[in-house]
Amino acid sequence: MTRDRLLFALFLLFALFTLEPAQSSAQVAPSAFKSPLSLTAGGMVSGFQPDYVDSKLIGLGAYVDLTIFHGIGIEAEGRWQRFNQLDSIYQDNYLIGPRVKLHRFWRATPYVKALGGFSNMNFEDNIAHGRFTTVAFGGGIDLKVSRRWSVRAIDGEYQIWPDFLGSNLKPYGLSAGIGYRIF
Repeated sequence: MTRDRLLFALFLLFALFTLEPAQSSAQVAPSAFKSPLSLTAGGMVSGFQPDYVDSKLIGLGAYVDLTIFHGIGIEAEGRWQRFNQLDSIYQDNYLIGPRVKLHRFWRATPYVKALGGFSNMNFEDNIAHGRFTTVAFGGGIDLKVSRRWSVRAIDGEYQIWPDFLGSNLKPYGLSAGIGYRIF
């Protein structure tokens, strides 16, 4: 009996000393913290199907991404689709909304976004101009090139204009660009 108790006591002592370093290392405070707050601004080139004519519109745009907490943030974008016009038809978008970064792998960070705002449209031969409510859903992939620079490899967006002259207009398109992390 005493031999069994002695072996049991040695087992407990062995377990205590082998598990202790793992528990004590969890008590150490990190030496530095990375702020979850970041601001990136960039430019992009876009190609969109305007859903009003068969010709694709091409344009330039700018975006600002404010990451507030661990990949959750706000994106604001402006897009001016003035190239490849058919009969002087063009569309401009001004959108803002939440953006969520997904799990990063390698240098790629995929994200999804839901934006709202308004779009301006110029109609055939400049006969009219209108401003329309716009809701957009999309996503893409940002590739980190260096500490400050990133490439927006692809950004897809599907827009819904719910109040377009008594019906819905549903433009969609792709963008690519470059961004600079300010902080």
